[in-house]
Order: sequence, then C-alpha cells, then structure tokens
Amino acid sequence: MHNAKTIVKTTNPALLPPFKGIARPVIVSAAFFMLLTGIGYPLATTGVANLLFPDQAQGSLIVNDGKVVGSRQIGQHFTRTEYFHSRPSATVGADPADPSRTIDQPYNAAASGASNQGAISKKLLAAVDERTRIYRAVNGLATDVDVPVDAVTASASGLDPHVSVANARLQAPRVARARGLPVGQVLRLVDQHTHARQLGLLGDPRVNVLELNLALDAAAPARSAAQ
Repeated sequence: MHNAKTIVKTTNPALLPPFKGIARPVIVSAAFFMLLTGIGYPLATTGVANLLFPDQAQGSLIVNDGKVVGSRQIGQHFTRTEYFHSRPSATVGADPADPSRTIDQPYNAAASGASNQGAISKKLLAAVDERTRIYRAVNGLATDVDVPVDAVTASASGLDPHVSVANARLQAPRVARARGLPVGQVLRLVDQHTHARQLGLLGDPRVNVLELNLALDAAAPARSAAQ
C-alpha cells in the first residue's frame, strides 16, 4: 500500500478566492451602462431635441445681417447710453495680467454663477446702494423714484438675458434722448419685445435686452461706434 495525494474540491464560498466569478459580469455591466448613458442616451436626447425643438437645441441663436450676434438665453453687457442696459452680472474670469487671480467679467458664459452673498452681506448691500445711485444718475431719476430690484441685483446664473418691464420703461427716456427718438416710439418697442408669463402663469412679463437693442438699431442706428 502506498500514499496518494487526494484533491478535495469545495464549494464553500468562504474558501473561494475573492471576487472569483463576479469580475466578468461587473465589467460587462459597466461597459453596457457606459455605452447606454454616455453615448446612447445623449445621442437619443440630442436627436429628439433637434427634431422637436430645433431652435432651442441649437442654442436659441439670434442672427442679424447674416451673422450670429448672440443667444436669446444668454445676456450681454451693454453700457452705452443709447442701449438698454442688462441686469447686473456677478460672473468672473481670469485676470489677463495674472491668470492666478479673477476679476469681474459680466456675462461670462464660461463661468455662470452668482455672488453667493447673503441678504445681510455688507458687501452686497454696499454694491446695491452703489448700483442704485448709478442707475438713478444714468437714467435721470429723482432720489425718491423706486428702482426695480433686477436693476441692482444679479441673477443666480449671472447670464439673465431679460429685465423687468418696469426696468425697461425707466430706461426708455434715456435711450430715446441718446437716439433722438420720441419716447413713445421707444416704449412701443419695449411693448413689442415684452414676453408674457410662461404658460400664462409662470414668472413675470420680461423684456429680452439683446432683441430690444437690435430693434433699436434697426429703427435708428446708434450715433456712436458699435458696442
């Protein structure tokens, strides 16, 4: 009689190598969901969006004289007296002189965001006071005239393309003087470019600043160099 080695097989999970048997399904599952959510879903939603809402899917672009001049969904920074001014923007960007630092860059679409300053922030309150003073001075308003809140505060995105109707109407006399137009004509343009509440319920009536300024240029070209 001689000794023989006996091989004993076991099915006890505690004795099996870690992860044996699950590596393949994990890899297959990860690859499947990567393809589904990373490629399939974006392609499907993009296709449906371009089919049903082509203008919005392409960025709601505004074309003037054959050139893209902006988007209906992203505001622009206007400062000249003959244009309606947009809502303040708190967006920032890299300082060209020192890329490690940031500086104010209103309506920087690459850095959408708010100031994150609270309602009792001294810095915010000081900024609102300064904006209110400038708004009244630029538009020739008396010190007791109420200033619309959207004229002195930034939106959460910093890219709001609209101002309130009250804001636009207060700016109309200044724009009319700068363009040599009757105030009534400018106010009619404001009315023509006022968007109603969404579905008749959501939000407030609002004016798209870029569209309004383009309409102004069509009615009476600005007297000085373009923005």
